[in-house]
Amino acid sequence: MRGQIILSHGLNADPSATKVSLLAAQAEAQGWQTQRPDYRDDDARGVVGCVSPRIARLRATIEALPTPPLLVGSSMGAFVSGLASLDVPVLGLLLLATPSAIPGYARAFDLRSGVPTMLIHGWRDDVCQPAGVQLFAAQRRLPLLMLDDDHRLGASMDAIGLQFQRLLDQLATAA
Repeated sequence: MRGQIILSHGLNADPSATKVSLLAAQAEAQGWQTQRPDYRDDDARGVVGCVSPRIARLRATIEALPTPPLLVGSSMGAFVSGLASLDVPVLGLLLLATPSAIPGYARAFDLRSGVPTMLIHGWRDDVCQPAGVQLFAAQRRLPLLMLDDDHRLGASMDAIGLQFQRLLDQLATAA
């Protein structure tokens, strides 16, 4: 076993969502163990109301593991993965379609510094505007891959899979 990966789906999606399912399969084929928390009960609380319960659920999942995991998140899953990394150790972060803020939620997006991180975002994302994640990445000198895609990043799974593989290889080499 190479390690643990926790993949967090977006708002009003589920653990079988396309991106997290494809990335989980890719990692499992290489000996990683994956978990996909089900946030649907939290999401029923609304956009602002689901954030803290999602973070608590993710933190509990991380704290139950013997070693820090790699966190992968899409949209709201990316937002809570970054915030959870501030509170508990993580191996790395792959964050897709990341909102830089949730209107009405007190905390802006952030993540633990010094952790291997890759941000991927669509130029045509009309849910999480590209400018927010671009500014965030620039201020922290984080790698950001901007793709000609929308919020769902559905046309970019090959590129996402390639970046995910690079992160997995980087983490395996560092271990």
